[in-house]
This record gives sequence, structure tokens and C-alpha cells, in this order.
Amino acid sequence: MPPISHLQLPFQFDTAKLLHDYSLVVNQDWIPHFNTNGYVGKWKAIPLYSSKGDASNIFALSNSNETIVETPAMNNCTYFKEVINSFQCPILSARLLRLGAGAEIKPHRDYKLGYEDGNFRLHIPIITNNEVQFILNGVQLAMLPGECWYTNVNFIHSVANHGKEDRIHLVIDAERNEWSDALFFSLASKESFQPIQEEIESPKTIRLMIEELKLQNAPVSQQLIIELEQKLQQNNPNF
Repeated sequence: MPPISHLQLPFQFDTAKLLHDYSLVVNQDWIPHFNTNGYVGKWKAIPLYSSKGDASNIFALSNSNETIVETPAMNNCTYFKEVINSFQCPILSARLLRLGAGAEIKPHRDYKLGYEDGNFRLHIPIITNNEVQFILNGVQLAMLPGECWYTNVNFIHSVANHGKEDRIHLVIDAERNEWSDALFFSLASKESFQPIQEEIESPKTIRLMIEELKLQNAPVSQQLIIELEQKLQQNNPNF
């Protein structure tokens, strides 16, 4: 059985309320994504939940001993709070991600961000257009405002906004628990959530991941680099 690359979850959030909360923060400082070699055009973020509520921290993953709390951007965003709190599992981060008109995120993989790894990424579109191309594992996902999608970004994925307006997504990273298991396994069999070993653990892929993480130059990236280099050395003693 092939591993699951994406799922549309059974939630439909109120687009008018999403837009209202977005209007409260749209004029705040948007932080350019740190991996500047991974995209062209404008790709920026506003953190909503981060380690210690740091308004400058747009990283998706945090150390397990860090406290994840709301940033000041969430002060008046009551509907964003309602949406995020509807997921009855630990939240690792929540961000608004804005992909500018004409911008493109190059094909890439993330590391250990599939449900089988103990965490998962959700996309809730707020503003989009029919010229956005989100390609995941060779499949184009048509994600509409207010919908909620799980994406296994261990698979190769890319995004291109060929439209004339910015694409805005609320992106949530959460930790797997019993509540999420009940939800996910009601939509696909437990056996569908298996690591894609052949691709993810090939020496070529591991080296590409290491180079990608080095570009990010973040503390959490350094730990992942160490783990990947150890794995590569175990499998390839001449590394």
C-alpha cells in the first residue's frame, strides 16, 4: 500500500472570519522566509504560535523542551484562536505564510514532517486563486479557502503563484496524539502512514537534505544535520 501524501480533513472554516482576522495583522511586519535559495519572488511569514511567543521566530519545528505560546499578533485574532484550538493536540507552530504574486517555491523535501514521524502539517487557505499550483508528489492540490489539508512534506513538493494576488495560508504544525490518530485513521488506514524509506533514506536524498538544512542556518537545523550525517555515515562508512 503506497504511503499517504495528502488528505483533505473534514473541516470547513468560515472564510469571512478568517479574512477578518487576517485584516488585523496584514499590516504587521512580514518576515522573509529564511531559505532564500529555495524560492524566487516574495515568500514571507507572520508567526502566530512560536517558542516563547517570539514574534521573530518563523521556524516550523521547535525543541521539545520549548514552550509554544501565542505571539502578540494573536492578541485580537479570536477566530484564528478558535481554529487552532479546534485541533485537540499539541501545537508546534502556527504561521501565516504569504506567497507573493508571481513567486515560486522550488521543488524540495522537508525532513520528518509526515504523520508517521509523530507530527503533521496542516494548510488552511485564506486567500488563493485558481492559478496557484501546489504540487505534492506529482499531484496538484486544489486547496480552497476555509478547507483544511494535511500534506506529507517528506514528499517532493513545490508551489507557484501564477495569479495576480498574493496567496495566504494559515499553516499549522502539530504533534500526533490519540485524537489525531482517530481523525486520520477514519480517513485512511493506519497502514497508509508509513515512511517512504526507499526515497527518503537514499544517500543522494540525505545529502540534498543536509545541504538544504545548512542553508537554513537555524539551531533546530543543526541538530537535524547531525542526525542525518550520522545516518549517512552508518550506511556509508566512507562518507
